[in-house]
Amino acid sequence: QVQLVESGGGLVQAGDSLRLSCAASGSDFNSYAMGWFRQAPGKEREFVAAINLSGRDRNYANSVKGRFTISRDNAKEAVYLQMNKLKPEDTAVYYCAAERWGVGDTKTSSYGYWGQGTQVTVSS
Repeated sequence: QVQLVESGGGLVQAGDSLRLSCAASGSDFNSYAMGWFRQAPGKEREFVAAINLSGRDRNYANSVKGRFTISRDNAKEAVYLQMNKLKPEDTAVYYCAAERWGVGDTKTSSYGYWGQGTQVTVSS
């Protein structure tokens, strides 16, 4: 099993940037595709970005394409989400997720392991 711990959330103004980190431990990180999801109050959890095992293939939600970048460092067993030009509608709890031997899917049901989340709040 893999354990995931997110960090880097906070309160920022619209137009600012944040970098979220997700540290993995307990298993072979190289065997997991990784994803970022978010959940705003009263809404369902939604896909944000995903990256495959090697880091070569990345997938983004249309709402963040061009503003967010997902990356991974297999040596450090970590995945990152660089968020630029933040908007108030990006406000949510952001979750890191792992999909064993996955491809970086957009569906929450594909991911078997989740972190506890980090709050991102963007003020207007």
